[in-house]
Amino acid sequence: MPRTWYRACAAGLLLVLAGAPAVADSPNGVKTLAPEGAIKPTGTWNLGTRAGDFVFVAGMRGIDPATNALVQGDEARVRQAFRNMELIAKSEGASLQDSVRLVVYVTDMFRFRPIVNKVQEELWGKGPYPPRTIIEVDRLNQDDIVEVEGTFYAPRK
Repeated sequence: MPRTWYRACAAGLLLVLAGAPAVADSPNGVKTLAPEGAIKPTGTWNLGTRAGDFVFVAGMRGIDPATNALVQGDEARVRQAFRNMELIAKSEGASLQDSVRLVVYVTDMFRFRPIVNKVQEELWGKGPYPPRTIIEVDRLNQDDIVEVEGTFYAPRK
């Protein structure tokens, strides 16, 4: 039999022994995340992945998972984007405090960076805050104002 078959079997056995699902999404055990209550991807992407002890969350926008529509109001939309990211992280046992890296995209730095800061302080408290990069972009999908992505540390139990 080919070596890849043996590797896949060994990876599956390791996942079973580690308490993870028996079927992984990749030969190396990268798991695709799609928790209950999350938004639905609209293209060739997924909400997040787990690779080892890290959870990588795709760019989340201020979409209400119940309606799949953008929430109204700038601050509410920024908050919803962070909440959508948090839901994916929590599905793998990570909290916002387990974030090791954030990237925030805004369409107007002057207008939206203060709102991002306010919402982060609300969600993280007085800190510590994770490393963050905030970037002004010309345009986001659906002419949205913000998109946040994050990496979280979530050791397997």
